[in-house]
Amino acid sequence: MRILLSNDDGILAKGLGVLEQAVAPLGDIHVVAPDREQSATSHSLTLHHPLRPVRLGEHRWQVDGTPTDCVMLACEALLDARPDFVLSGINHGPNMGEDVLYSGTVAAAMEGLALGIPAIALSFAGSVLRADALLDTQIAQIRSLVDHLMRLPSFPPHTLLNVNLPAVPGEEIKGVRLTRLGRRVFSDSITRMKDPWGREILWIGGGSVEWSGPDDSDFRAVHDGFISVTPLHLDLTHRDILETATDWWQAP
Repeated sequence: MRILLSNDDGILAKGLGVLEQAVAPLGDIHVVAPDREQSATSHSLTLHHPLRPVRLGEHRWQVDGTPTDCVMLACEALLDARPDFVLSGINHGPNMGEDVLYSGTVAAAMEGLALGIPAIALSFAGSVLRADALLDTQIAQIRSLVDHLMRLPSFPPHTLLNVNLPAVPGEEIKGVRLTRLGRRVFSDSITRMKDPWGREILWIGGGSVEWSGPDDSDFRAVHDGFISVTPLHLDLTHRDILETATDWWQAP
């Protein structure tokens, strides 16, 4: 089985190394990842300058572009044959709720899906410091889960699986839950600052986060010490509205 690995934290990221170590026994591993941090780039493509892939080894490339660029180049130009699976991550931080709209990690998996390749995104639902301390302890659980998902008799069509790992040692993970997206609300996420010339600048990030959602939501699963697996697809159509829109929509 040919497996493509990518991420949005960069080719040198701890999470990518842990994922590679976890899945190495499961197939022929190829790594194509950004040469630098690309978090929150979502599903963006680089269109305004050429990309320069650099070969770091027989099955390893770094790309001066986004996670989406990496998966597209891997599948269309760099690999001798298309992969059987695309795995993206492991992200240093959660990708739950509305995070999936911004996440470069999820976007890399989504690009695999758009190219017709089954895909899984993996994230560590804790801080960067805790990821460095705990991810190595979760290798066995990650390998078991990915192996199980890739061997499903029928991998869900037109679907990527968004996995979030709880911020606990591997031996304390309670199991796996199939979940839906929760809701995330940021507060005070914009900081006003001054540059060295006294001009105002605005910095996005930080602040506080509040989560909400039903018992089967992703954040509740990881909060309770479970691995969350959320099926996602490309179709953003609000089907309930389509079925009830006759009372407010009249085609011209």
